[in-house]
Amino acid sequence: MARLAQTAGLTDVQSEILATVRQFVDKEVIPHAQELEHADTYPADIVAGMKEMGLFGITIPEEYGGLGESLLTYALVVEEIARGWMSVSGVINTHFIVAHMISRHGTEAQKQHFLPRMAIGEVRGSFSMSEPDLGSDVAAIKTKAKKTDDGYVIDGSKMWLTNGGSSNLIALLVKTDEGAEKPHQNLTTFLVEKPEGFGEVAPGLTIPGKIDKMGYKGVDTTEAVFDGYKIGADMVLGEAPGKGFAYMMDGVEVGRVNVAARACGIAIRAFELAVEYAQQRKTFGKAIAEHQAVAFKLAEMATKVEAAHLMMVNAARLKDSGARNDVEAGMAKLIASEYCAEVTQDSFRIHGGYGYSKEYEIERLMREAPFLLIGEGTSEIQKTIISRGLLREYKSRS
Repeated sequence: MARLAQTAGLTDVQSEILATVRQFVDKEVIPHAQELEHADTYPADIVAGMKEMGLFGITIPEEYGGLGESLLTYALVVEEIARGWMSVSGVINTHFIVAHMISRHGTEAQKQHFLPRMAIGEVRGSFSMSEPDLGSDVAAIKTKAKKTDDGYVIDGSKMWLTNGGSSNLIALLVKTDEGAEKPHQNLTTFLVEKPEGFGEVAPGLTIPGKIDKMGYKGVDTTEAVFDGYKIGADMVLGEAPGKGFAYMMDGVEVGRVNVAARACGIAIRAFELAVEYAQQRKTFGKAIAEHQAVAFKLAEMATKVEAAHLMMVNAARLKDSGARNDVEAGMAKLIASEYCAEVTQDSFRIHGGYGYSKEYEIERLMREAPFLLIGEGTSEIQKTIISRGLLREYKSRS
């Protein structure tokens, strides 16, 4: 068992799940990741394996056919999967966020309709807030849903949907006319069912195609264009117009824990590759790991991996306890994503010229790590969340 990123206090069930996932990653993900990633090929066989293990329903309550596990269990599973190939974790991450939102905020009818099929991977979720003209400024959303006699009509364009083509359910945040003064109170979340695929997948809904990315290959990232798309009022999440922003932020909060977990997974793998290579590669008559400059670098990398993992675990456990964890989730996402980029680059440097070759796994990690600096809010957004939370807690009495 590896020394780094161990988690104290796990149940026997959690330990068994993680051991099973690690074995799956070592046998079914790592050996195929390079070829699939370089070809930008959807990992269909790996996804089928995750379905078989029940990972699509890991946090869905048992009464709806899921495993009913905690956010911590899920985050540790994500860490293991991202260690093998981050794109695979992306296949289930947005699905998990949507399932979490329905479990927490959906009506009983919505839970009965979606969750049992989500638990077995028959229904797979994607998550949509961003638009072509905005990123972190969610309150400035332009896509609108206009109320009609029999539901709503949606018009506008959305951006950066992970699993946009391969999913058949979108949790969609749009603007509605609720008459509220605060912009975020005029935002509503819809549950949009659609066929898988690209092009005009339903009347008024077009998924144009995959966005070509630097990394994060294999998983499809898309736009979604709504042009007179009709949807029933019963597909408003929780049947509560105007509360979509709060529901989405709850989803993003757990999403930040899982982005931290993905960053931990990549950092662990980057360290594993570096420490192995450093003991095999020789210069000046000895392994480069015996040179102090490299040995100290390995020590720094391992410390960063351990610190990021502990902060991620703390944020997940806080959320599971029911406590507010926006500050801790922001801290975990901030430090894990930044440390991931640093550890990956250090591993790349230890590999020397070979790190630049596509034959070596570190080349792929170098293209994957930067995505985590952006996903679920940039480092600057995390600092804003953290500082506001701290000022709220440490409010001056003067």
